[in-house]
Amino acid sequence: MNQDFIYYIANHAGSLSIEEILISFLMAVVLGFIIFLSYRFSHAGAVYSAKFNASLWMLTAITTMVMCVIGNNIALSLGMVGALSIVRFRTAIKDTRDTAYIFWCIAVGICCGISDFVIAAIGSVVIFLLMLFISNSQNNSRYLLIIRARFGAGEKIEQSIQNAYQGKERLRAQNTTKEYVEYIYELSQQTLRKYTDAADITDLLLSIDNVSEVNVVAQNDEITA
Repeated sequence: MNQDFIYYIANHAGSLSIEEILISFLMAVVLGFIIFLSYRFSHAGAVYSAKFNASLWMLTAITTMVMCVIGNNIALSLGMVGALSIVRFRTAIKDTRDTAYIFWCIAVGICCGISDFVIAAIGSVVIFLLMLFISNSQNNSRYLLIIRARFGAGEKIEQSIQNAYQGKERLRAQNTTKEYVEYIYELSQQTLRKYTDAADITDLLLSIDNVSEVNVVAQNDEITA
């Protein structure tokens, strides 16, 4: 009975043998771990999601399994597409790079499913290095300079900001009441480092009469996502 069961499984594994299936899944797990490490190294802080990273690893193996089932069967592939088309994904993408990681997992799973390990390995190494380079390159962090003062100090504040950043700042909002005025300037990271830093601009503005509050807030992907 046991021998018949084993013989049935071995001879109903589709066009792939048991050894080929195991090798495909082994490569999918290894390359999926590379994707796992790449996501971990290229994301930091609030952007990183451990659950999403684990899902990427699982997605690589799942795509490999689907490709092993489909094989060269056109009818089965069409049926699989129809079955998967009913699945809806409503998870919000926090980082635009997450979309690239999803497609990377699918591509690796497809390559492993058709036993094209060379393309999967070389492509994964290239993308891994590319993702590390992008994550270590200069980010697009921006800073919001928020100034709150009594009404009447606006002219001195505007002149001080103009002199400090030489027109590189951008006024995003100006809120005015009968008693107070509030300015919100947007500064790039390069501008803030080149002309002054957070401590210097804070001391400069607080030295102006009637200025009560000065806040510098980092506005990057971790906050705006």
